[in-house]
Amino acid sequence: MFLYLRSIAEDKPGEKWQSIFERTWPHYKKWFLQEGYSGRPGYLSSSIALEEQMPELFPIYEKLCELAGGGDTESRFLSQYCPPPFMSGCSQIAWTKDANFLIRNYDYSPRLFEGVLLKSNWLKPVIGVGDCIWGLLDGMNGDGLAVSLTFGGRNISGKGFGIPLVLRYVLETCSTVEEAIEVFHRVPVHMSYNVTILDKAKRFVTVFLSPDRPVSVVPTCIGTNHQHSIEWENYASMSATLPRMQFLEKCLYDPNETKKTIKQRFFQSPLYNTQFEKSFGTLYTAIYDLENMNCELRWPNKKRTFDFDNFEEEKLQINLTKMFFDKGLSI
Repeated sequence: MFLYLRSIAEDKPGEKWQSIFERTWPHYKKWFLQEGYSGRPGYLSSSIALEEQMPELFPIYEKLCELAGGGDTESRFLSQYCPPPFMSGCSQIAWTKDANFLIRNYDYSPRLFEGVLLKSNWLKPVIGVGDCIWGLLDGMNGDGLAVSLTFGGRNISGKGFGIPLVLRYVLETCSTVEEAIEVFHRVPVHMSYNVTILDKAKRFVTVFLSPDRPVSVVPTCIGTNHQHSIEWENYASMSATLPRMQFLEKCLYDPNETKKTIKQRFFQSPLYNTQFEKSFGTLYTAIYDLENMNCELRWPNKKRTFDFDNFEEEKLQINLTKMFFDKGLSI
């Protein structure tokens, strides 16, 4: 089983973004219309909601709609207003003991992975792993702010935006943890998610988001797939969210754990998952280092480092099955 990831640099939306759209749109269109054309909000309500809630992004949205052909369905999708439900696994920790980085494992289906690491400069310099064509699963900006999402473990949806676009908005407009928290208090999301935020000054929080509850800002550097308690027992058991949380807490309070060893932990059970056929395999490990201002993507026997000044465009092919049997890489 192979995973493909492209690293792409394009300051403003143009031909490269358009090629991402053309490659991924057939799959996103099928997902977006799974409940029919009337199953999603119309163009006017979607675009108005985006302009009201994230006005700084609206000119970018208009440009992307133009690059996407200007169609009604494309424009509704790109607004990311009330999209269909989607869930992923994931474990993450903001490590500030002897370094300052946000590290996470992204657990999902390789068949549904967009496979793009994009460096852009729309409103701010941003590097992040893409989702929903202009949203982000995780990323950092040139001001030294990093964010990463996990599913919040609640089987409920409501009115709001897809979380990848809200993460994009945070990195495009914020510089500190406090500014990011303000955005999450103001912009509604359509499902439950946990977002860990870290800034240049080593400040961190994890924000619990839900469409039916007030935002909860928790002074923890750890995020897995539940919020204050387990509410969806079957999912919690399948995803091992509690054992992963306990594993990270043990690492956090172990006086012998270092920036080197915590990186190794993310290739160990229960953090590293191989249930690729069940859409719950670890597709990549990302490390957003706010001291060295770079992003490192890792797999058990491969790694790449990217920064704002030295960003190499390439297409990586990762043999996930082979990596499962390999002994791993030298950290």
